[in-house]
Amino acid sequence: RLSGCKCFPPFEVVNQNFCRSELKSIKFFGKIKMKENIKFDMTVPWGNGLLNIRVGAIIMKKDKILMVANSKNPEYLYSVGGRIKFGETAEQAVIREVYEETGIQMEVDRLGFVHENYFYGDVDSNLGKLIYEISFFFYMKVPENFEPKNQTFTEDDHKEYLQWISLDSTVKYYPEFFKTELKHPQTAVKHFVTDGRNICTG
Repeated sequence: RLSGCKCFPPFEVVNQNFCRSELKSIKFFGKIKMKENIKFDMTVPWGNGLLNIRVGAIIMKKDKILMVANSKNPEYLYSVGGRIKFGETAEQAVIREVYEETGIQMEVDRLGFVHENYFYGDVDSNLGKLIYEISFFFYMKVPENFEPKNQTFTEDDHKEYLQWISLDSTVKYYPEFFKTELKHPQTAVKHFVTDGRNICTG
């Protein structure tokens, strides 16, 4: 299903609406006064399908990565993160998501991957719908003594929980390119495309 990868040299994105000193403040979720218009997830209906824009956090410790599992499908793990809310930047979103899911405020190290993904929805709200999802995966600055304060939380009426796994784990986890790419991390931002439109949905 992996149809392509492109590598780009390291780069810095600067939001021209902020001065550099203000940009530094977005590194810490606790120092941001979130605006009232940050309410809605970046999920946009498009014909019979959906467009999602989301972020994921790469939280590594002793050759293990922190992932999320849920009570509905415990054999399938995915990254800490979620959809960007309208009005947020991607960095603000990943800092918020890490705080919400682990209970720890953490800084962004750098953007690692941009992932385009076509797939069919498998939950009640989007079952069978074609979804085009753009994800930004960030390496986080993980404190040496980091341990999540939150171990479980609820999302979409089912319980989710955090789990440390080895990169060589036989458990299926998303995105699949983590298995190879995180063993030899690079400073370049990589672009991956996954296209599941040729898979029969039944």
